[in-house]
Amino acid sequence: MFKKKTIFLMLLIFLVTSCADSWSNVKRGLTGAKQKSTDEFLVQKKDPLILPPDFDSLPSPSDREEAIEEMSGFSIEKTLKQESETEITASSTESSAEDSILKQIRKK
Repeated sequence: MFKKKTIFLMLLIFLVTSCADSWSNVKRGLTGAKQKSTDEFLVQKKDPLILPPDFDSLPSPSDREEAIEEMSGFSIEKTLKQESETEITASSTESSAEDSILKQIRKK
């Protein structure tokens, strides 16, 4: 009789532990606790958007376009002048480099 009770008790424990993932699941099942579910259709309200404090002092886009147009005109003229200046300086540096080499050769 004692063997039958222990075998029955072990079988009962085995069935309870095998059917439940953990003891907390068993506890929830025996106490009848409800599952927490999320409300998928809940719309949470957020704070309204606000303007930055210095919004009025920001430059307007039209002023920026005018400034870009003015700068682009100057840059083309500057690049053309710089190209002609570099050609002049390049030819003068070549001759000065040749002259300095010739002077060093003559000294020896």
